[in-house]
Amino acid sequence: MDIRSRFALIATTALGLALTQPHPAEAHGVESSLRYLDGQLELTSSFSTGEPVKGAVVRLLQADGTPGKELGHIDAKGRLEVTLPELGDGLVDLQVDGGPGHRDYLTLPLQQGRVNLDEVVMGPGSRTALNWAVAPALVGVVGLMVRVRSLRQR
Repeated sequence: MDIRSRFALIATTALGLALTQPHPAEAHGVESSLRYLDGQLELTSSFSTGEPVKGAVVRLLQADGTPGKELGHIDAKGRLEVTLPELGDGLVDLQVDGGPGHRDYLTLPLQQGRVNLDEVVMGPGSRTALNWAVAPALVGVVGLMVRVRSLRQR
């Protein structure tokens, strides 16, 4: 393999790894977790530093992404317990709003009036394990491309 092919392989691999990494959050990212039992939703939210997101507004979002019904505020321990209003089956978007750069979004799937926690979708940045699983495949594809190119040049 000549020097140009090696350089192309290294550059493409580095670019691929950079593109699969999660984007850094502005300020502190907000991380949330849910518990749901008999219609009672318990939301726990904290900054990436572990500090609770005190006073953050928790609200439902409307279909167009604009703020909807306010459900409450995160307490000093980083928790909010709430009974969800009557909602139809489908997906409901929930926002934890601690201000610009301090938000978390969760999509709650509702089935027969209950939240199905097994199918909750977290907001941006929740694909870290997938990124590292894809990286070796990306390196393999780049290696194959370089090999095909070198065979064509012969």
